[in-house]
Amino acid sequence: MPKKKIAFLGSKQIGLLCLKHLIEKGPLLGCEIACVLSNNRILESGSNETFTSLASLAGIPFLDDLDDLLDLDDIDILLSIQYHKILSEKHLLKAKEMNVNLHMAPLPEYRGCNQFSFAILNQDEEFGTTLHEMRKGIDDGPILAQRRFEIPKDCFVEELYDLTFKESFALFKESLPSLVSGKLVPVEQIQMSATRREIHYRSEIDIIKKIEANWSNEKIIRHIRATAMPSFPPPFMKVGNKKISFLVEDA
Repeated sequence: MPKKKIAFLGSKQIGLLCLKHLIEKGPLLGCEIACVLSNNRILESGSNETFTSLASLAGIPFLDDLDDLLDLDDIDILLSIQYHKILSEKHLLKAKEMNVNLHMAPLPEYRGCNQFSFAILNQDEEFGTTLHEMRKGIDDGPILAQRRFEIPKDCFVEELYDLTFKESFALFKESLPSLVSGKLVPVEQIQMSATRREIHYRSEIDIIKKIEANWSNEKIIRHIRATAMPSFPPPFMKVGNKKISFLVEDA
């Protein structure tokens, strides 16, 4: 039986980790990676490991441009793990079987960006991570697999991200054999019950970082927990012509 050919599109640390796992387990599962696309950013301080270096060591072609996908033949599965570009219909038509995305949030509750922050603002008790089919809309394709977990009390956004990272990699590992073999059963999001159905955009983070002085202490703290993330601009309050930033440090 011919091997399934996978086009791997990824970025960030979770993408690198999933690519490593796919390179290791792919031959055992009857698949091969036809190409790798990424923004190729160095991800860890002191490490030169990139998507390019991983692909080179494994003898996998690294494509420089998303449109280079269109020149490939016989792609069975297109797999996106936090890929940084939006795929158009012509890209989605390349895969003969399925286009799959790892969305680090529960669906159908949270589509789009900044899902960790809004889960904290909404005082959710549960979060999750999802593998779903890609369509032209934003994170609106049928769900293939999910993992759900409890949000710790008084959780900060960094902690929720770290938890979701671990659960996302676990979801990828446990779902990969069924994904390759075609055993994952898609479920339309409209068929699923959900406490909320929201879509958020990257620009919204600047809005929810602005704290008003007349808010209750609880609301102020909640917005700080939801938006104070190391290496990103902090939440802030404006008092007169002064801007007060809220910097959070570990105790």
